[in-house]
Amino acid sequence: MRVMCTTMGSPSHGRAQLPLLRALAAAGHEVLVVTDEVLAPVFREDDVRVVTRMPDLDPGGWVERYRGGGGQPPDGDPEAFQRDLMPALFRGMTREGAADSYAAVLPVAEEFQPDLILRDGMDLGACLVGERLGVPHLPTPSGTTNVLNPAKILGPLNATREEVGLPVRDDPLSLLPYGRIDYVPPALSFARYLEPSPLAYRQTVDVARGAALPAWVAELGADRPLVFAALGTVLPATCERASSPAPPVLFPDARETLRTMAEAVARLDDCVVVLATGGVDAGPGEPPPHVHVVERIPQPLLLEAADVFLTHGGFNSVRESLRTATPMVVLPQFADQYPNARRVEELGLGRCVTTRTPEGVAADCRAVLADRRTAARARRARLAMLTLPPVENAVGDLVKIVTG
Repeated sequence: MRVMCTTMGSPSHGRAQLPLLRALAAAGHEVLVVTDEVLAPVFREDDVRVVTRMPDLDPGGWVERYRGGGGQPPDGDPEAFQRDLMPALFRGMTREGAADSYAAVLPVAEEFQPDLILRDGMDLGACLVGERLGVPHLPTPSGTTNVLNPAKILGPLNATREEVGLPVRDDPLSLLPYGRIDYVPPALSFARYLEPSPLAYRQTVDVARGAALPAWVAELGADRPLVFAALGTVLPATCERASSPAPPVLFPDARETLRTMAEAVARLDDCVVVLATGGVDAGPGEPPPHVHVVERIPQPLLLEAADVFLTHGGFNSVRESLRTATPMVVLPQFADQYPNARRVEELGLGRCVTTRTPEGVAADCRAVLADRRTAARARRARLAMLTLPPVENAVGDLVKIVTG
């Protein structure tokens, strides 16, 4: 079986796909990844072929084009602001985003002749490629898939279908005719607009090959709670790519967010803290002795020992926390992270930060650390995660989809 996989947006999107692609390659199937130069290194150690044909994303441009400008709302409510941006972002994703991806990926697919397409949740062009070639296509685990409302994007996506010479569709779920893949059980689903019945497989703890925690972690001691704080991958990437001090309108300032986290965990002097910066400057001054600042660390491994995870709320990080029974304090930044944070609260697995100051974040961390019910619910969630079949089982399921 020949499998084509598209990846865009963030390294975390590729890491979500890796366990699935490894299982397919190990079973003898040929895997081709279509991505860009920035994300190609995610796949360099795996038995897959990579071509860098994916066009650059322009989410800030989409928001500017379809919303008519940026800027924070008058009341300064970041969640309301992000909610206001989403329709413009999704419209750009279904129009220019889908059209550009379709134009770039179709020639690759025509040459490769895939039997199956696995796509990034942001990549709607791959759906159109699948429709053109009559090839089954499914999204891989993705925050975008969770928050994208198929009914809302049907009109713009049909307009793109017409532009590329494809028949329009009446059913909003024509976006997902073969289903979707997830790494959480239905009872813990984060999908807002879809029935919670995906092809679900167990979240993999080890994604990076040969990952190990540094030796100094063993010297942290176990007499105090361990708090892990991390910024994720997307915000640091936008910080690096920004040509001016301010990142695109869609994204908050990574430096400001990291400094809020750093000042918050500095107040947790009765804990041990590991703060992963993602390469962003944490600001002037030395951290207090209980805070250990690193650029990067194997997150799934450290979460196995953490008592609380202070996170931005990306879907990868949320799933990894569920897998390791780690209660969360979520400081969401953009896009699906706000719905993710609310879902974490709804499931009783942690808190969404509402007072976005160092004092407020520290108070939420202390509250979650002291809440035994939250810890118990996190352990129950881990048990539910462990009931899922291993990701290797996906290979047989996908073969059945292809063979009918």
